[in-house]
Amino acid sequence: MISKETKVLGKVPVIGFGTGEITGHACIKSVNDALELGYRHIDTAQRYDNEREVGQGIKSSEIDREEIFVTTKISTENLEPSKIRSSFQDSLKNLDMDYVDLLLIHWPTSDMDLKACLETMFGLREEGYVKHVGVSNFNPDLFQEAIQIGPVLNNQIKFTPQHSHFENLDVAKENDKIITAYSPLEKGDVARDKTFKEIGDRYGKSASQISLRWLIQLGNISVIPRSQNEYHRRENLDIFDFELSEHDMETIEEISVGQEV
Repeated sequence: MISKETKVLGKVPVIGFGTGEITGHACIKSVNDALELGYRHIDTAQRYDNEREVGQGIKSSEIDREEIFVTTKISTENLEPSKIRSSFQDSLKNLDMDYVDLLLIHWPTSDMDLKACLETMFGLREEGYVKHVGVSNFNPDLFQEAIQIGPVLNNQIKFTPQHSHFENLDVAKENDKIITAYSPLEKGDVARDKTFKEIGDRYGKSASQISLRWLIQLGNISVIPRSQNEYHRRENLDIFDFELSEHDMETIEEISVGQEV
């Protein structure tokens, strides 16, 4: 089980629970179960339409709020200063919280004023409603631009061995920032990959566990796998009792670089 002290750059729990496409009672139950298993990083978003259920799942766990790292995201239709503030207050109300640990721009748009959006979010941080500000789905150049504007913590992007973004990871490492990898298991495709199965057999681990371990060993990466299956939630968490060899890291990277997007 993950240690509470296992964090990326001392700030973000290295593994979290993603809630995209999980709604209703299933969301409440999944979040509650994830926290009971040991997850301390829960990811949601305005566009997921499940912030209320995520909040209920957290509250029903009876785990102290201060122990849980909660992320939500501003939807594209709200990317202007006044809408960021009003929609975020709705998010807090839905989550039934006084603050979130990380607030992200969910997707960049061509007509957004990035500086104005981020400065509004930094204002929420100064007021105590947000502990950290970040972005999501930004390409490397836009991520670098955001970092130059102010204290952006991370870029949440799809990052898997079959869908890699090493240029974005380079930006994160050069600036002491974090990549949060969503869909790190490629919606189950990793579990069916022959190479990952073969490597997993040598460690007594599943293909999915090998993929997650590879990602966190790259450095400056947190992962937020999503699963409505209790067995898989438990399995995804069980990646801290082994370490991939340099050879296995390189083998996976060779596959990944060939498929970088």
